[in-house]
Amino acid sequence: MSPVLALAGFGVGVIVGLTGMGGGALMTPVLVLFFGVPPLAAVSSDLVASAVMKPFGSFVHIRRGTVNWRLVGWLCAGSVPSAFAGVLLMRAVGGAGGVQHAVQLALGGALLLAVGGLIVKAYRDGSRPAGGPSKPEIRVRPLPTALLGAVGGLVVGLTSVGSGSLIIVVLLALYPMLRANDLVGTDLVQAVPLVAAAALGHVIFGDFHLDLSLAILVGSIPGVLIGARLSSRAPAGAVRAALVLVLLASALKLFGASNLVVIGAVAAVALAGLVVRVVRRSGAARSGADRPVPGREGADQPAPGRPVTPPRDAYAGSNSR
Repeated sequence: MSPVLALAGFGVGVIVGLTGMGGGALMTPVLVLFFGVPPLAAVSSDLVASAVMKPFGSFVHIRRGTVNWRLVGWLCAGSVPSAFAGVLLMRAVGGAGGVQHAVQLALGGALLLAVGGLIVKAYRDGSRPAGGPSKPEIRVRPLPTALLGAVGGLVVGLTSVGSGSLIIVVLLALYPMLRANDLVGTDLVQAVPLVAAAALGHVIFGDFHLDLSLAILVGSIPGVLIGARLSSRAPAGAVRAALVLVLLASALKLFGASNLVVIGAVAAVALAGLVVRVVRRSGAARSGADRPVPGREGADQPAPGRPVTPPRDAYAGSNSR
């Protein structure tokens, strides 16, 4: 039982609870690169830990009402059977071959597309006038949702990556009007049966290590509870910003970028977002100051047809005389 591994699990748990993703994309590379765990053992043990951890974060979102249950049902209809099939396919192709590498590169590209989609969505939401519905109606598209859920499940079974991040991409592509808080809650809940199916396959056919999973869970369970509470209550803009940063970091790690490159890129994007936010808010404040106040425009001008009323001090001066 490694305290350092438990601490890493806590950090990843907070990210998973806050954004709905990052478990496989962050924890599996940490196990391989920093703790020297063989890749197959890292995938198997991380999936089992995620299967236990994610229900805790899901429960928080269920209580807060930030879950679209119809989306969860159709995603699971495609993802759960294909996740188990992905484990069998990984065993057939030999695990750590070129297939996994190609899938990880494709997933990294999908995550970068999701970053671009979130940034465009944030720009559109900032340009849209206030007063729209706080929770727009979402029309579920069953067949595309189930098919793309199946693709996500297959990737999770092959690599342990994507139960959160890839499904986030699917939801963003099909349902751009979904609020950020509902996006995270729906993604976390659908990931529970998806990860459980993949974890069962890895327990049977993979290289599961109980000590690794327990060390991750010691830190990740309190972490995911804290992150989920923050996500369910936080403003949508804050959750969207966290999604962008975690997606970017996950994509760069899937492309094999060094930790220094990942930290630098995430810091640069965060700084750029902060600058844009400050500039937009200052511009909105200036335009608000230049706009005339309703009911005050022409207040000093008499209405047509009404006599001009002298000021009170004029009457006071006449009476004194």
